Amino acid sequence: MATPKKKVSKKETKSDFSTYIKGFWILFLGGLGALALVFLLASWGVFGKLPTFEELENPESNLATEILSSDGKTLGKFYNENRTPVKYDDLPQNLIDAVVATEDRRFYEHSGIDVRGTARAVAYLGSKGGASTITQQLAKLLFSDEPSNKLERVIQKVKEWIIAARLERQYTKEEIITMYLNKQDFLFQAVGIRSASKIYFDKEPIELRPEESAVIAAMLKNPRQFNPYREISKDKSLERRNTVLALMAQTDKITEAEKDSLIAMPMKINFSPEGHADGIATYFREYLRAFMADWIQKNPKGKDADGNDEYYNIYRDGLVITTTLDSRMQRFAEQAVTAHMENLQREFDKQNEKNKTAPFRDITVEEEDNIINRAMRNSDRWRKMAARDIDVEQIKASFNKKTDMRVFVWDNGPKEKDTIMTPRDSILYYKRFLRAGLLSMTPQTGEVKAWVGGIDYKHFQYDHVKTGRRQVGSTFKPFLYATAIDQLHLSPCDTIPDNPYCIPAGEMGTQKDWCPVNSSGGYRGMVTLKKALAESINTVSARLMHRVGPNTVIDLIKKLGVDTKEIPAVPSIALGTADLSLFEMVSAYSAFANKGVHVDPQIVSTIVDKNGTVLYQSVPKAQDVLSKESAYVTVNLMEGVTQYGSGARLRSGAINSYVYKNVITGHPYGFTNPIAGKTGTTQNQSDGWFMGMVPNLVTGVWVGGDDRSVHFPTITYGQGATMALPIWASYMKKCYADEDLKISRDAFERPEELSIRIDCSIPAGGSQEIEIPDELDF
Repeated sequence: MATPKKKVSKKETKSDFSTYIKGFWILFLGGLGALALVFLLASWGVFGKLPTFEELENPESNLATEILSSDGKTLGKFYNENRTPVKYDDLPQNLIDAVVATEDRRFYEHSGIDVRGTARAVAYLGSKGGASTITQQLAKLLFSDEPSNKLERVIQKVKEWIIAARLERQYTKEEIITMYLNKQDFLFQAVGIRSASKIYFDKEPIELRPEESAVIAAMLKNPRQFNPYREISKDKSLERRNTVLALMAQTDKITEAEKDSLIAMPMKINFSPEGHADGIATYFREYLRAFMADWIQKNPKGKDADGNDEYYNIYRDGLVITTTLDSRMQRFAEQAVTAHMENLQREFDKQNEKNKTAPFRDITVEEEDNIINRAMRNSDRWRKMAARDIDVEQIKASFNKKTDMRVFVWDNGPKEKDTIMTPRDSILYYKRFLRAGLLSMTPQTGEVKAWVGGIDYKHFQYDHVKTGRRQVGSTFKPFLYATAIDQLHLSPCDTIPDNPYCIPAGEMGTQKDWCPVNSSGGYRGMVTLKKALAESINTVSARLMHRVGPNTVIDLIKKLGVDTKEIPAVPSIALGTADLSLFEMVSAYSAFANKGVHVDPQIVSTIVDKNGTVLYQSVPKAQDVLSKESAYVTVNLMEGVTQYGSGARLRSGAINSYVYKNVITGHPYGFTNPIAGKTGTTQNQSDGWFMGMVPNLVTGVWVGGDDRSVHFPTITYGQGATMALPIWASYMKKCYADEDLKISRDAFERPEELSIRIDCSIPAGGSQEIEIPDELDF
C-alpha cells in the first residue's frame, strides 16, 4: 500500500524560499564585504607596499641619457633601459586611436576599472579577452613585480585596481596613455614609444603613419610574438597589424575604405638599432662617456639624508647632452673613411700576397712572436681565463684551438662573417687591417664637428683620435716654421740652401752629429721657405732647428695644447719623431687658422636634466699663442703645400699613375678655394697624415697599421698624400655640397698690418714696410 504524500503548506514553501533568499543575500553581501575588506587591507599595505602620493606624482623610471648633435639629431644614448619619455603632444593621433581601439576601447569612459569588461572576463573565464584597462596595465608596469603563483597574481590584481583608481584621480587620460606608452618594452633596446619609433622606423613618434602606428600597437599584446623585425614573427606581426586596423575601423577611427587600403600595404620597417656599438659617432660617444664620468664626480647633484654627496647617473637620470658634433658632418666623415679604407685595404692585401711575414714587414720571427704574445695577454680571453686562476700554459694552449667566431670584413662597407679559426689566427687576421682616424674642428670656437676613431667600433675599439699617439712625421714642421717666423721674422720668400747639413754632436742634446737627408735623396740648391715646407725638405728643417732650438718649439706646442712631457728636446723632433694624438694635432693647427689664438677643443655644449634645468654650459677657453702676423704667414706657407707641394693633387685631382684613381669621389678633387695643409709620412711608411685647413674648419686624418711593422713596402702607397689626403678630400667635398653647413671657401683673413713679405712676385721692399733679405746665411 503506497505511502500517502505529505501535503506541503503554502506557509512552509514561503519559509523555505525566504531562507534561500536570505542565504543568497548573506553570501552576496558577505562576498562584497570580504572583497571590500581585501581592498581595504590592500590599500593599507597589508599585502605589500603601495605607492605613496609622491611616488604617483613622480614614478621612478630608468630614463636613458640622450646624446644630441648640434643640429638636434640623436647620436645615441647611455642607458640601462633605452627609455626617452615623450609628451602627449609628441604622439600622433593615429597611434592613440590604434592603442585605444586595441587595448581599451572604453578608456575614456571608465575610471580605471572597466566593469563591463571585468564582468565579461569573469563570465567567460577570459576566453573573450581580458579585463585589464590601459590604466591597470600602467599600474602593473609602474609598481608590480611578476607574481610567482596564482595567489600572488590575485593579490597583485587587487593592488593594480587600487593603483589604477589612484592614477585616474591623479592624472588626466592623456597623461595616463602617454605614461603607458613611455613605459612599454618593445624589445631590441626599444623601451618606450620614442625608442620603438626610432628603432623600428627611424623616425620620431609624431611622424608615424597609421600603418606604422598599427605595428606598434600590435606589439603591445606581446612584443616578442608580434615583433616585425624577428624573422620568426614577421607574419604574425603583419596579421596582428591588420587586426589593429580592423579594430580602428570598428571604432570609427578610420573608414572601411582606409582600412582596406592600409591592410593591402606591405609591412615595411627601417630597423635602426641603438645599441652602444650601433649608429654614428660610436668612438666619440665612448669618449663622451669618460667625459661625463669626470664631470659627474666634479658636479654632485645634492646631498642624501646622511649628508653625503649624491651624483648623477647617466644610465637612469634622463639627462640630455647636446654635443658640438654636427650629425651631417659626422656622417660625411664616416662615409669618407669607409670608402677610402676599403679600397686602400684591397691594395694593401694585394701587395702582401707574396710577403712571407704578412701582415708584418721588416721584423724577425722573434719580434713577430712578441707582437702576437703581447696581443694575447691584452685580450679579453686571457683576462677572463686568468681571473679564473687558469694556468698560463693552458691559457696559451686555448689560443691554438679552433672555434666559431664572427669576424670583420670589407664587403661594400664594413660587414661581419661567420668563420672558424683559432684565437691566435684571429689576432693575425685583425692585425692586417689598416686603421684610420679623423677629427674636424671649428678653430674659432673649439667645437669638434666630426670624430671618427677607427674603421668599425664593434671590432676595433681603440680610438685613434684621442687615445692613439703616433709619430706625426712632416706634419710637425709647421710648428718649427711658426717658431722661426715668430722669432726670426722670416718671410715665405726668403731663400735657404738645400744641401747637406749637420748639427754637431754635443749641441742641443745630440750624442753624435745629426745629419738628416731628404726623402728624395737629392738636393735642390737655394729654395724659398715656402717651397721648403711644400716639399718637406729635411735639410732646411735642420737649419731652422739649429737656429731656434728644440726647447723653443716645445714651448710653442705646449701652448697649443700638446702634452709635451714625453717629447725629448732634441733636433730630430723637427722631422716629426714625436708621438702625438690626432686630437692634439687638430687642436694645435687650429690656432694657425684662428689668427694665433688657441681655443681648447669643446665636445659638449650643454647638459640638461630631465626637468629641463641647465646643469652645464660650455665656456670656450682661449689663449693668445702667436701674433696674427706669424699665424698668417705660417698659413701662407702651408697654402704652398696644396698649390705645388705634396697636397697639390687637391687642385686637379691628378694622382700619379701608380696610384688608383680617385676611387672615392669618382671625379677629380678640383678644389679651387684657398686651402692650407701639410702631409706627413713616417719612417717605413708606418703612418700617413694629412692636416687640412680652410678659414672656419680644421681637419686632420691619420692612417696606419695597428703595429708600426704593418705598412706598405714603398712610399708609392705609403705616403700621407695617398693614405690620408683622399679621406680629407672626400669629406670636404661632401661638406661643401651641403650649403647649409656654410664651410668657408674664402681666403684666410690677412692682418691689417703685415710687415712680412708673402707675395714673392713683389721685390723685397717694393710694397712692404721693411726689407727682408732674399737669402739667409744659415
